[in-house]
Amino acid sequence: MATNFKWKKDDGKKTTKESLKRPSWDEYFMNIAKLVATRSTCLRHDVGAIIVKERRILTSGYNGGPKNVKDCLELGCLRDQNKIESGTQHEICRAIHAEQNAIIQAAVHGANISKGTLYCTHYPCVLCSKMIVNANIERVVCNERYPDDEGIKLLKASGIKVEILEKD
Repeated sequence: MATNFKWKKDDGKKTTKESLKRPSWDEYFMNIAKLVATRSTCLRHDVGAIIVKERRILTSGYNGGPKNVKDCLELGCLRDQNKIESGTQHEICRAIHAEQNAIIQAAVHGANISKGTLYCTHYPCVLCSKMIVNANIERVVCNERYPDDEGIKLLKASGIKVEILEKD
């Protein structure tokens, strides 16, 4: 698991405010999304998402099979078995995407995510972008590219702020 965690090394020197680098809020929340991604049951991509409002985490989601149904870890990947390229034929997949799961969790638990920020380890696909738009998310921060840019185009066309955190 790759993360951006930066631990202060004990080098015997006095710690000062200048020597201690704290992550920005975006880095902090992206690191949490990366940790959420470690729960993924997808064999192709470990994707994590969290929805934040006023610097409070409201929901999280990772890509994986529906509740109480066998997933790709148990059954194998349909997309690999059928040699389907990433970014195409989304419907041929057992997994619910991380962004979708985060939005679904908000509905299940009654969390108001309107005007929130979604942090996701990967660019949202076009299907997730449609859900993000209709969930009234106002900002998306993502890290890894997705083979299809249609999702990002849709978010920008709808007026949602999209920011890319550079991978380290």
